[in-house]
Amino acid sequence: MQENTDLGVLLNLAFGSFKEQLHLHLAQQGYADIGSSFGYVFRLLKNNPQNLKQIADSLAMTPQGALKIINDMVLKAYVQREDDANDARVRLLHLTPRALALMDVAQAFHQEFESRLSEHLGASKVKAMRAVLEQIVTDGEDAANGLPKLRPL
Repeated sequence: MQENTDLGVLLNLAFGSFKEQLHLHLAQQGYADIGSSFGYVFRLLKNNPQNLKQIADSLAMTPQGALKIINDMVLKAYVQREDDANDARVRLLHLTPRALALMDVAQAFHQEFESRLSEHLGASKVKAMRAVLEQIVTDGEDAANGLPKLRPL
């Protein structure tokens, strides 16, 4: 690592490293078929079924782009479509039990990753890092008129 690596580059490299480790862990647990955008959709649908337009809007992408992701997730048994009881033209997207199980595995990985960092660097440094990252996100929300971006653009 170069001494004067730009902060944005460093953040991107750190995220990429984390994501690689997460995907390797998920593959070892039987989830080797995860697409790069699946995690964002999992979080959107975890507590609340949504339609395709809502997903596309939240991901700041076209409905066609979101449809491609959703079709892949349906094919891999992570998402299912159901008719909306209030509007026959709308199909609601729900997570399957397979997706919910994957989310539990991923959440455990997140917690273990942070614990390993705390053991290596010390809890106070990890707490400070978390505060810095949260501030970066908060500042980004302000720049986007108070709307948090779910995925990096």
